[in-house]
Amino acid sequence: MNIGLIGPGDIGSVIVRKLRDAGYPLKMANPRGPESLKALAAKTGAIPVILEQVVQDVDMLFIVVPQKSIPELPKGLSNKAKKETIVIDVGNYYPFRDGRIDEIENGLTESVWVERQIGRPVVKVLNTIPSKALMAAGRPAGSRDRVALPISGDNPTAKETVAQLIDRIGFDSVDAGTIAESWRQQPGSPVYCTNPTKEKLRLWLKKVDRSSLAANREKGLKAYYPTRDADYQAQIEAHRSVLINE
Repeated sequence: MNIGLIGPGDIGSVIVRKLRDAGYPLKMANPRGPESLKALAAKTGAIPVILEQVVQDVDMLFIVVPQKSIPELPKGLSNKAKKETIVIDVGNYYPFRDGRIDEIENGLTESVWVERQIGRPVVKVLNTIPSKALMAAGRPAGSRDRVALPISGDNPTAKETVAQLIDRIGFDSVDAGTIAESWRQQPGSPVYCTNPTKEKLRLWLKKVDRSSLAANREKGLKAYYPTRDADYQAQIEAHRSVLINE
């Protein structure tokens, strides 16, 4: 399976490393151009290309940019990919970074907003795990403490393909429903950056209170900020301290 990735920044560069370690052919791009990706290319073997090339002839396309940057991507870019290409939305909405997006503030699910911006359906995954945890917390299949990640989308076949990829990079997964229901894995949810097992993930997805997401997102951000330079366990515990109520 050939993969393209837009936005190899903090979390995106870790996704590149994990996918390359799992043996996936991968090309990557950002708005600054291939020269800015030479160091990451040297470390991983991923191929740096321009944005117009990263979507071509790929089976899966990861979009890993801040919400505010989605409308700034070249118009129609994702539609230059094959019709069957699975588009992955890894983003999260944070008003302090992205500015106010009225549609989301008024209740539109974040990934539905992304779909409307790019003109294609997406699968939502990998938005619920910090970059340090993604790099270090993977475990072999069957491990008792294996972290599980929610996957949301409207195409069951696409979600199954994504689940197989997630397994290959060291994580379990749980089908979290349709893309309209992917608010359950947005910032402020108890499944966000708390590294649940599959059993806990299934339980916590049922307990998400949509009306509290925005307030809990800000609580989680405030708890996380002092741990931003700490190890991933400290970051996870910071989120759990304000998002989990068992």
